[in-house]
Amino acid sequence: MASGRHGVGVIEIGVGASGPQVAMFPAGPGVRRRNLLVLAGLGAWLAYTRFFWDLQALHATLPRCPFLLLTGHPCPLCGGTRSFAYLWRGDLGRSLALYPLGPFLFVATVATVLALTLAVLTNRDLRVRVPERWVRPALLVAGAVMAVSWGLKLTVLPN
Repeated sequence: MASGRHGVGVIEIGVGASGPQVAMFPAGPGVRRRNLLVLAGLGAWLAYTRFFWDLQALHATLPRCPFLLLTGHPCPLCGGTRSFAYLWRGDLGRSLALYPLGPFLFVATVATVLALTLAVLTNRDLRVRVPERWVRPALLVAGAVMAVSWGLKLTVLPN
């Protein structure tokens, strides 16, 4: 535990001098409920993707993508569910082919679940601070990566 510039009871993780900062603070009112709700949602998503193939055999999956049904073309997120499902099976190749961002998002989701579980168990609030000068470039890079991924879905990757 650190009691540095952030205050008593703050745990700092990988704090950069001028880059993004991640810290765990004592939880304020409502934080535990919020963390539990987000944790429940992400946990449900991971469970759904873990058992996707079994659910599909029972015809008990979520409906197909509305964008795909209306336009005949995949949306920027099409393939994400099956990408996660293939990762649960250990098939990285199929996961990447269905949704190039799938493995990254899978790891990010699992890491978020672990961090939120720690936050709930210790009654803490996990905060990520990104310097203002990083926000716009980060959004541009994220948009470009999403555009490339979607372009690949529209042209060469299976749907």
